Amino acid sequence: MCGIVGYIGYQQAQDLLIAGLQRLEYRGYDSAGVAIVAEDGLRVRKQKGKVRELAEAVGEASLVGTLGIGHTRWATHGFPSDDNAHPHLNAAGDFALVHNGIIENYAALRERLQQKGYRFRSQTDTEALVHLIDDVRKATGLPLEEAVRQALTQVVGTYGLAIVSAEDPDLLIAARNGSPLILGVGEGEYFIGSDAAPLVEHTRQVVYLNDGEMVVVRRGGYEVKTTDNVRLTKEIHQLEWDLGEIEKGGYEHFMLKEIMEQPTSLEDCMRGRISVENDTIKLGGLIEVLDQLRTARRIIIAACGTSWHAALVGEYMIEELARIPVEVEYASEFRYRNPIIGEGDVLMVISQSGETADTLAAVREARRRGVLVLGVVNTVGSTIARETDAGVYLHAGPEIGVASTKAFTAQVTVLAMIALKLAEGRTLSDAEHREALRALAAIPEQVRQVLTLDDQLRQMAQVYRYASNFLYLGRGYNFPVALEGALKLKEISYIHAEGYPAAEMKHGPIALIDQFMPVVVLALKDNTYDKIVSNIEEVAARQGSVIALTDEGNGALDDLCEYVIRIPTTAAFLSPLLSVIPLQLLSYHIAVMRGCHVDQPRNLAKSVTVE
Repeated sequence: MCGIVGYIGYQQAQDLLIAGLQRLEYRGYDSAGVAIVAEDGLRVRKQKGKVRELAEAVGEASLVGTLGIGHTRWATHGFPSDDNAHPHLNAAGDFALVHNGIIENYAALRERLQQKGYRFRSQTDTEALVHLIDDVRKATGLPLEEAVRQALTQVVGTYGLAIVSAEDPDLLIAARNGSPLILGVGEGEYFIGSDAAPLVEHTRQVVYLNDGEMVVVRRGGYEVKTTDNVRLTKEIHQLEWDLGEIEKGGYEHFMLKEIMEQPTSLEDCMRGRISVENDTIKLGGLIEVLDQLRTARRIIIAACGTSWHAALVGEYMIEELARIPVEVEYASEFRYRNPIIGEGDVLMVISQSGETADTLAAVREARRRGVLVLGVVNTVGSTIARETDAGVYLHAGPEIGVASTKAFTAQVTVLAMIALKLAEGRTLSDAEHREALRALAAIPEQVRQVLTLDDQLRQMAQVYRYASNFLYLGRGYNFPVALEGALKLKEISYIHAEGYPAAEMKHGPIALIDQFMPVVVLALKDNTYDKIVSNIEEVAARQGSVIALTDEGNGALDDLCEYVIRIPTTAAFLSPLLSVIPLQLLSYHIAVMRGCHVDQPRNLAKSVTVE
């Protein structure tokens, strides 16, 4: 991991590659590099650190050439260093390769290649791939593109890779297996990218590569084939992204922009899908499978990270509203425990990027067993969107900040629409369905109201920015929100935080509470409210500092709590859409005050494309 960009055309590659890497910074990385084919051979610059530092080094060198590749690396094999940064060169230094993914048999390949006299300069698995291609080329005398194809048949693992050669300034090779790559088709120029971010400024025409496919690009055109050497005809797709969506738009950070965009992103998510006037929900991507969903023995939802928290909310919604059993699984564990799935089961997977490796593995395992698989993803054309049987797009727009915000609320909104659609005419009366639909339609405006609390939350952040630990408590629909609030704080401020069901506090975590422990309690006036108030009393009795989040007009908690945050009242099943937003803002402001890299927190990647 983590980001790849490539270019062949008539423009100078240097600035295009650097700009592309800057567009890919949101994916998370620890080093960066470029290789450009110049008149005097390959010119490579790579180093540990940020793209801006690489840009300064490249600018001083003034790399001249119209063909090149670039990479931002998130370390898997080998610590962050100049040597471990990509691109990697073969022994003669006449071709360069960048790679996302993990070569699982790299140790065996490395040992074999060392016995043949190859010297390794890095600790990466990628360097074994470079030397393997070189070895095949030398042994067979084949052209580079054919040597790449044959070498890849010996590789076990995942890869998205791009290669350029000093010997052929008219050639750009890319291949994919388990790590996303797309080809951008311009006027007399072509682009390679891990996603659309580095391409959208230059072209909207893209070709999505599937696993086991490679593309050989020349200035006059391109050819896609499988690694089994079967030529393919690929459809050209139109990108939906807009350049303005991947820029900060005057905000200090993408995360803040995306928090503030949530009224609009939720409106976009619901647009054309719900009609309050007609009391209807239309989910076009599920029309063909609705009967299977309604009669499902159970629905299994698999996801990772923030998407897993959204899945937990979805479990509560679908079970309560539609009365269909739901189980939520960590996608990373799903296929490794020999899951019991079969006739009557439905697997639903949730992923913002649509490329999450663990979630994609769950999709493939379920399909192997003949189970209906649905996808809830944000990125149009992503691998999960293409490999699932049916699904729903979020339409939340690009999410650049590593810590997910608007994608979470869009996921919960889609799950709410699915739950209501499954309940329609079955488990909810017409009046109940109409009331729920109206509550859902009102959410974007209520989110706008919640966002006006930003100043209050910034002031609270001043008080709590030096805390070492946080505890988040919630019950029912807001237990997953407690988990998500704790995750946001951990991700971007590096403060240790834990989320718990409020009733579980007295089964262990209460031992941690003292005057130095901030405790965030989601105390909305639902059927668990009285119990939550008892939990607050227990924390207060041990001198814990309580931050309560409750309904507008509720003053009953003021004397018990250090701070009380009040949000509009909505239907209980929709409350996570409102209660999560103050927690997003609190985490954001604490992280900023602590001087953290909010959009690119250490050690994290936006799209986790390795298992």
